[in-house]
Formats: sequence, C-alpha cells, structure tokens
Amino acid sequence: MNLREMSYLVAVADLRNFTKAAEHCYVSQPTLSAQIKKMEQSLDVKIFERDNKQVMITEEGKDIIQSAEKILQEVERIKEIAEHAHNPFSGKFRLAAFPTLATYIFPDMVPQIKKLMPELHLILIEDKTAELIERLHKGEIDAALLALPVHGESLEVKPLFDDNFLLAVSPSHPLANTTEMNVDKLAQYRLLLLEEGHCLRDHALEVCHQHNIAEEQDFRATSLETLRQMVRAGTGITMMPEIAINHAETDICYIPFMKPQPYRTIAIVYRKTSTKKEIVKHIEALLS
Repeated sequence: MNLREMSYLVAVADLRNFTKAAEHCYVSQPTLSAQIKKMEQSLDVKIFERDNKQVMITEEGKDIIQSAEKILQEVERIKEIAEHAHNPFSGKFRLAAFPTLATYIFPDMVPQIKKLMPELHLILIEDKTAELIERLHKGEIDAALLALPVHGESLEVKPLFDDNFLLAVSPSHPLANTTEMNVDKLAQYRLLLLEEGHCLRDHALEVCHQHNIAEEQDFRATSLETLRQMVRAGTGITMMPEIAINHAETDICYIPFMKPQPYRTIAIVYRKTSTKKEIVKHIEALLS
C-alpha cells in the first residue's frame, strides 16, 4: 500500500462518497474504486460496505483508516520539517478562524502577515470551532484563531486579546439613548442569538444564564449579518462582539455594558508538535 492509495482511503472515509472522493483526489471514480478494491484484496479485509445509497466503514476499516491518517500526517510533517530547515517563514501556512471572527479579522491581518513574511503562502480557512479543533488534531490546518475555552492536551493555546460585547438595538428601541447598559436590566428582554454550532451563541448563552436573560425562541440567525439586519428592522436586540462593529453605522445603536463587561477571549491555537511555531509567534505579535 502506497501513500496515494492511503489518501484514497482517507478521502472515501471523510466524504463517504466514491465520486466525491475521486474528484477530491483528481482521479476518475473507476480508478479510485479499483484501487480500493485492490487494497481490500491485498489486505484480505473489507474496509468499506457500500451500496447505491451510502458508504459505511467496517470496524477493521476504521482502524486501518486511522493508521493511514497518522502516516499521511507524519509524511506531511517530514515535508514541513525539510521546508522549514531552508526558510522557517516560507511554504504553506493554513490559518483558520470561526465565522464570527474570520470576516472581521482576516481583511486587516492578511496584508500585515504578507508584509512581514513575504515568502509565506498563506491559506485562509473558515469553519465552526468544533470542526477547526478536529482539523488541528488531524494536521489539516496549522493554527486557528478561536475563542476560549479551548481544550486539548496536544494543543498550545496563546490568548491574544479580549473582545467585548455591546448591546445592539435599533434607533427606535426604548434603550437606544442609553449611554451604558447594566446587563442585569436585560432580564426583561429577549435576545436574538445565532443558531446552534456557533461559539458566539455559546458565549452569549453563558451571559444570558448568568443574568437570567431569555433567548428569542422563534428565530435563530445563521450569521452576524443576519442578526444585524434583524436589529435594523426593529425585530429584536442582540449582543454584538466589538470586533464586528462599525461605529459609523447610524441605523444601529451600540451600547457598552457597565463593568464587568461581558466579553470573549480570542486565542491562537496550534499543535505542540508544530514545526511552524516561529510563524505563529509572528502572528501572535501582530494580534496581541
């Protein structure tokens, strides 16, 4: 079994679809299927169960695929070590962030990184927190900008900055002229929040639970921009992270909270075994 064949196995396992896996690996579907069948015959083990509707991994197949993933990760690490030896600030660097941060931090940050490390091939990735942590463990990304807490014995977590929450209301809302908000007084209102899976929702819910604030149950937004539009329309109020706020806006009033302000802490997270710690340090310095 060679590395290419291992990559076929992992692609099928990840995508659970032979056609999509073939596209991902830039081979024809018959070629990929034939190679998988050849591997199964060579090992005398059934790795996948498949029919016209779905692809399932056998128990033996799970162990084989897990080993293949580890081998591919180590091969990639060998390449990175060799590349790093020539120039620690060159080659690919895959930097990720969750959606409610990426939109607002990447545009200003990327030009600074390129100026500081011009030979670096920066690849930007946006995904939800749980997926990014999993991709860090798998070696699919080099570092991620995440909101604390982040857990994982194999991960290094470096806090960068605190991002305060402000209350967002429409100009016609009774709270619009408030200069500073006592978070406890929000108990009489219902907050618009993001849908499940967004870490910003988790942070907002934590504040809600601490101060007996209710969530608006009839609506959950898919993005911060949707929340913003709902506030503009006077449909409700929400908590907005400061990094996402344009203070020049006139159709939304942003009200700071009294101290202690609710906030989230943004950190850069990477593997303890990473060969790209020098790059991470430079990014850390830019954002701290």
